[in-house]
Amino acid sequence: MTVVVVTDVSAQLPADLREKWSIRQVPLHILLDGLDLCDGVDEIPEDIHRRHATTAGATPAELCAAYRRALADSCGDGVVGVHISSALSGTFRAAELTAGEVGPAVRVIDSKSAAMGTGFVALAAARAAAAGRDMDTVARVASAAVSRTHAFIVVHRLDNLRRSGRIGGAKAWLGTALALKPLLRVDDGKLVLAQRVRTVRSAVAVMIDRVCEVVGESPAALAVHHVANPAAANEVAATLARRLPASEPAIVTPMGPVLALHVGAGAVAVCLEVRDASSRG
Repeated sequence: MTVVVVTDVSAQLPADLREKWSIRQVPLHILLDGLDLCDGVDEIPEDIHRRHATTAGATPAELCAAYRRALADSCGDGVVGVHISSALSGTFRAAELTAGEVGPAVRVIDSKSAAMGTGFVALAAARAAAAGRDMDTVARVASAAVSRTHAFIVVHRLDNLRRSGRIGGAKAWLGTALALKPLLRVDDGKLVLAQRVRTVRSAVAVMIDRVCEVVGESPAALAVHHVANPAAANEVAATLARRLPASEPAIVTPMGPVLALHVGAGAVAVCLEVRDASSRG
């Protein structure tokens, strides 16, 4: 058999890619009006980002069950778990503890990202597994992909950011930002301010410029996410296709309810993996 890759639902991997590369996923949780809703399992209200809900990571029990099933299906070849940044969720820490309990045939990787920033790392691992690499090699491939992955996001409103507590150094500017539209980036797993811009349109243009600077002449895998803003996401994807012709067409998907709760309506994000020769395909 082959090594099995497990991620979490925050990775926003489209179902066809999960199926193609045999990637398993565990749910994350949304706590709303006394209910514990599992993202990826339960029906989540479409306007969840407008509600006063909170989020929680995958539980040790969920991770343990997923890892044990994956390990059995690998016939002992091993499991590599790739999860949302440890700075943004407790899922990775729970995964570390769970892996220690399940045994040495489970390795976990902190993607130091979210959404398809995590998804691209999981895909790199799954491609290595499909090529017959052993668990140590699959884990090394995933770790290498972490350093090639970048993420940027433009938010429309600051309310969700204030409530989320996920923004590094936010107190210095959240209270005085007023009409400014922040461009955020993921830096070593943390969501930080990259630049303050006067309008959303300008912020999106700056984000596209930043993405193009990071990619340069290299091919890249791209994903554009949004919160109830598909038109803007499709426009960003079309612009990236024109400006980065060597890259694959961007995957365009909603950001998912867990992340949407933290960034709010209208948000648009770009995640990318700068490709090397071994990671194409």
